[in-house]
Amino acid sequence: MKKHTFRTLGLIILILVSLSPLSATGKSEQAESTKGDFPMPKNTIEERFPYQPIQAELLNQLNAMESHVILQKGTERAFTGTYTDKTDEGTYYCRQCDSPLYVSTDKFHSNCGWPSFDDELPNAVKRYPDSDGRRTEIVCATCDAHLGHVFLGEQLTDKNTRHCVNSISLEFRAGPPQAKAVYAGGCFWGVEYLLEKLPGVFEVTSGYTGGKKANPTYQDVLSHTTGHLEAVEVLYDPTVISYEDVTKYFFEIHDPTQADGQGPDIGNQYLSAIFYRSRAEYDTSVQLIQILENKGLKIATQLRPATTFWPAEEYHQDYYDNKGSTPYCHNWQPKF
Repeated sequence: MKKHTFRTLGLIILILVSLSPLSATGKSEQAESTKGDFPMPKNTIEERFPYQPIQAELLNQLNAMESHVILQKGTERAFTGTYTDKTDEGTYYCRQCDSPLYVSTDKFHSNCGWPSFDDELPNAVKRYPDSDGRRTEIVCATCDAHLGHVFLGEQLTDKNTRHCVNSISLEFRAGPPQAKAVYAGGCFWGVEYLLEKLPGVFEVTSGYTGGKKANPTYQDVLSHTTGHLEAVEVLYDPTVISYEDVTKYFFEIHDPTQADGQGPDIGNQYLSAIFYRSRAEYDTSVQLIQILENKGLKIATQLRPATTFWPAEEYHQDYYDNKGSTPYCHNWQPKF
C-alpha cells in the first residue's frame, strides 16, 4: 500500500510540474491581452490635451501677393510697402491671424526700405535661423506667418534690435493692442461679469464655441446636440495685463475641479475649458494647471484649440450689469 501511495503521489507531482510552465505562459498571455484591451491612462497634461496649431477657420484669406510673402517667405521690394514711413499711433497686427505684433512706439525710421521695430509685443514673434545661417527669420508666434528678419548689433536704437518687416504681413489699426483670449467656465453671465472687472481688459463678450453648427442660438446649445460650450471672448491689452494673469483669474473665479458643469448648472455646455490660439497660450495654461494639480487639486479644465467664437444674443451681454445683481455661482477665490 505504501509503495502504491508513493508512486501515485510521484505521478501527481510530475504532472503538476509539467503543467506549470503552460499555466504560467497562459497567465502571461492573458496579462498582455489585458494590457492591450485597457491601455494605460494618460497622466500628463500634454498627453491628455496634445497641442494643436491654430485652426484654419481662424485665418484670413490671402491674395496672391500676400501668400507669396506670408506663406512662401517672399519679400516686398524696398520702399514700396504701405507702412514703411507710417508714423500714426496704433498697433500692427498679423495680416493672417489678427494677433497683435508691434506697437507704433517701437517703430523707427531705419532707411532700410521696410517698416522697422526695435521690440515686439510679449510672446508675439518667434525667431528661426535661415537655412544658410546668415540671417534670422521672424514669424508670427500664433500662425507662423512670415514677417521678415531681425538684426542685432546695428546700434540704431537703445535696444540695438531691428525687426525688418514686410508691410504686406501687417495690418495697422489705431489704438492700443487688443489681444484675444477665450474661456468657458459655466454660465457665461458670471464669467463675463467678473473678467470685465480686470484692469487692462477692454471688453468681454458672451457666446458659444467648440461646436459644429455655425452661428448657433441659445436654444440650439441647450439641445446638447451642437457640441458648443457657453464661453467668453476677452479683449485685453497685453502691455497692461498678461495672458497668464488673465488665465490665473479665470481659474480663480470658477471651480476648475467640477467635471460635469459649474455649480448647479449641469451639462456639456457648462464644462470648464480654455481655448488657446498659440503655443504660448497652450504652454501657459499647462503650467498653471500643473501648479494647481501640485497643490492637490484635480483639475477638470480642458485645453482645446480655439475655433470660431459666435457671440450670444444681445440679451445675454452684460446680463448682471443690466439686471443690477451679481453672479450666483461665480466668485473670486485665490488659488495661486
